[in-house]
Amino acid sequence: MKIAALYDIHGNLPALNAVLVELEEVQPDLILIGGDIVFGPLPRQTLERVLQLGERVRFIHGNGDCEIVATFDGQPLNRRYLPPISEKGQQEAQWVAGQLTHAQRNFLASLPDQLVLEITDLGNTLFCHATVRSDEEIFTPLTSDERLNAIFSQVKQDFVVCGHTHIQFERTIGNLRILNAGSVGMPAAAQPGAYWLLLSSEGYEFRHTPYDGEAAAQVIRAAGNPLAEEFVKNNVLSVPTIKAMSENLERLANKYGI
Repeated sequence: MKIAALYDIHGNLPALNAVLVELEEVQPDLILIGGDIVFGPLPRQTLERVLQLGERVRFIHGNGDCEIVATFDGQPLNRRYLPPISEKGQQEAQWVAGQLTHAQRNFLASLPDQLVLEITDLGNTLFCHATVRSDEEIFTPLTSDERLNAIFSQVKQDFVVCGHTHIQFERTIGNLRILNAGSVGMPAAAQPGAYWLLLSSEGYEFRHTPYDGEAAAQVIRAAGNPLAEEFVKNNVLSVPTIKAMSENLERLANKYGI
């Protein structure tokens, strides 16, 4: 069995399309969409695109998906492990929610928080968005083994696949291997592009798919998202480094984590 894990697309349809072109060659048996699908510049179109994949796609939700559902419903955004959403973030959430239909809202609200799949010759694998106990909890390549053990000590599977921090990395706690798939739409990495994870009976591989940033920027700017220019600058034409993102997220984890 071959599984492509695509996490944190964040409405970046050009990045998603580039990965899907590559998947035509890879031919996975299943595509796992790991949450935070729509919170970004092309929300409706991105969700429509992944739903076109049919029966070979499975979904879990991310914190961003839950926040868009809450915004759609006119409910406050209650965060536990993250700082309160900024005024700009609230404006963007309202814009994103306004792009979705009721049916799309209902689909996002129906998504599970975890999924367990058995991969032949690799092991029993749990897919979640951030950690097994929260869709917004933070850990990074810099997180201590002690804290990692507290987060994952109850896991019975062989592997955990997650995203949320937008950084591709792996950690090991005892016999448990933890893989972060990175981000298709908003990565922290050495270079721009779309980042994802391929798992199979032969093992796992961190993947990077380049795409035309200038062409993507034109599409994103035309979509009307109030933070489109910021998105293009920080996530398409350039991306944060792993070091900078890890250090920033560790500060948040120390402030808001338990």
